[in-house]
Amino acid sequence: MIAGDNLRAKWLALPLMILIFIAGCGDKGIENPLNYEIKDFTFTNQEDKPFGLKDLKGKIWVADFIFTSCDTICPPMTANMLKLQDMVKEEKLKNVEFVSFSVDPTVDNPKILKDYSEKFHVDTKNWSFLTGYSQEEIETFAMDNFKTLVKKPETGDQVVHQSYFFLVDQEGKIMKSYSGSKEVPFDDILKDIKSLD
Repeated sequence: MIAGDNLRAKWLALPLMILIFIAGCGDKGIENPLNYEIKDFTFTNQEDKPFGLKDLKGKIWVADFIFTSCDTICPPMTANMLKLQDMVKEEKLKNVEFVSFSVDPTVDNPKILKDYSEKFHVDTKNWSFLTGYSQEEIETFAMDNFKTLVKKPETGDQVVHQSYFFLVDQEGKIMKSYSGSKEVPFDDILKDIKSLD
């Protein structure tokens, strides 16, 4: 009788154990994560200091690709990222960083990036604007790591790039991408940030 009770208890506990196992193997609540792994990098921020993947270890971060002389999507992208930064502050979420990679590094030196951040009244305590690489390097870096297009034409001063925001987890894996210019899903991004926390 006791042996039978033990066996029945084990069988009853099995579905619960399976559920716990499945929950533990998930990606912290992110549906259909991209799981793109970012290779190590060290670039230069708006303060002319080295900044790289090691500075983001253990932090959730949101990244985009912009340039300061952009006359189309970059200003609204930066304004939208600023709104997201404010929402993160309002929710009192910790260990969240924002990173903007310049796609026009020959123009966007640290001083120009700093001026750009000040123009938008960005809180740079947790938002870094990066440069310090060649045009070819950022084009390759964007495609290899973020699977996003960056291309500077031979004529003109406008760089072709996509307008996504990318959510990156504490291990440096890209979890999701979202529209960063129009119809930005702010609430979804915030919910996904919380699910990684």
